[in-house]
Amino acid sequence: MRLLLVEDDKLLGDGVQAGLIQSGFNVDWVRDGVAAELALRTGEYAGVVLDLGLPRLSGLELLERLRRANNKVPVLILTARDRVEDRIKGLDSGADDYLVKPFDLHELAARLRALVRRSRGEATPTLRVGDIELDPAARSVTFRGRPVELSAREFALLQELMLNAGRVLSREQLAQRLYAWGEEIESNAIEVHVHHLRRKLAPELLRTVRGVGYLMPRETP
Repeated sequence: MRLLLVEDDKLLGDGVQAGLIQSGFNVDWVRDGVAAELALRTGEYAGVVLDLGLPRLSGLELLERLRRANNKVPVLILTARDRVEDRIKGLDSGADDYLVKPFDLHELAARLRALVRRSRGEATPTLRVGDIELDPAARSVTFRGRPVELSAREFALLQELMLNAGRVLSREQLAQRLYAWGEEIESNAIEVHVHHLRRKLAPELLRTVRGVGYLMPRETP
């Protein structure tokens, strides 16, 4: 899943980005509110980690603009402001969760998984489509009860397809969700990942919709 990190502190931003990548997220990082607003207009993100004390455009102003534009992306506020009044203002401005610095990176990752899960209408922490079960926290997959070893990209692709079961996702959508800024991507990278998933699971689990993209049926054979 692709996240946008909005944090102006370089040392903290480096650490949060590295920790979230280690937890399996793809993370784009910007350091002011205006750059964040542009990124959210032009990119597709599963969630946003938002500092409040930002240059050029504050975190609260950015959040209020997002919600006025009916952008429903899940937002977790990450800030040193720990007063109850600040938390209330952030949540009432449209935030979905609030974490005060200093914090534990594992807790941040868990909260983000929960936010994304709720935004997709998933009640349980594990995803299940037919005989496939995926655990985002444990980074594990089973098919018909047996464990399946996947690369990080294969896991991310399968997770996106399962979260969107019954919907066709284009190659462009998948590439945007699997790769962060600056990462090199081969022209046939998505096709290669799909091929590997079919080989490790079953060919019929991922359908090609010619000229459009890929589909995982809600009910797999």
